[in-house]
Amino acid sequence: MGQLTGLDGKVAIITGAGQGVGQGVAFALAKEGVSIAASGRTLSKVEDTVKQIREFGGKAIASEGNVSDSADLERIVSDAVSAFGGVDILVNNAQDVPLGPLLSVTDEAFLSGFTSGPLATFRLMKMCYPIMKSRGGGNIINFTTSASIRWDMANYGAYAAVKRAIGSLSRAAAAEWGPDNIRVNTIAPHAMSPGMKQWIESRPEEAKAFFKTIPLGRVGDCEDDIGKFIVLLCSEHAHFLTGATLPLDGGQAYWE
Repeated sequence: MGQLTGLDGKVAIITGAGQGVGQGVAFALAKEGVSIAASGRTLSKVEDTVKQIREFGGKAIASEGNVSDSADLERIVSDAVSAFGGVDILVNNAQDVPLGPLLSVTDEAFLSGFTSGPLATFRLMKMCYPIMKSRGGGNIINFTTSASIRWDMANYGAYAAVKRAIGSLSRAAAAEWGPDNIRVNTIAPHAMSPGMKQWIESRPEEAKAFFKTIPLGRVGDCEDDIGKFIVLLCSEHAHFLTGATLPLDGGQAYWE
């Protein structure tokens, strides 16, 4: 495990690891020999992720926690260090999503998106920084969205705003922490998450039109398309890449 990627023996914290993209990333990294600290708001879901990882021979622990709660974040990091001795990879996946027309998005929903998104990302990056530095470096993967570059941002404005903030924090961290061999990159994925499946089932005609806008004709698989790319991003093969925003969307969005 991990012979071609150099990841065997590394330790990863993954938020929102109980389902969807977070779970897919956890599976992909675990299959490369990475020990996984899987966190999520619903303990039973992350415990299921951990169970499946252990069944194929991987190492993992479950940490219940809300990324909007700073004390929970501190405990998640502490759990990873206690179980596995440190942190080498941080995947900031969990996020509350404030969607809808600006006039319908409440202050509470917007603040929830901000607290669970850029603020949680900011907090976890700072918590993991000294641990990664002491281990000779690390990788941080943050999440943005192609909604932030849509020509028509109607119904996505609040969501795009909080994701844009994550992009700015990521770029700054890449610049400031590069000398410590800590690489920070951002991905913008389309993936077959539970939310995406529900949307396709509830709005089949809209979904059909959406798929026509994707050159590859589909959204990504959480493990095979998103998780395995994050394996590459954290591997020795990508050791000169930092500060980048990388779309994993089948060619849909126009990222310059």
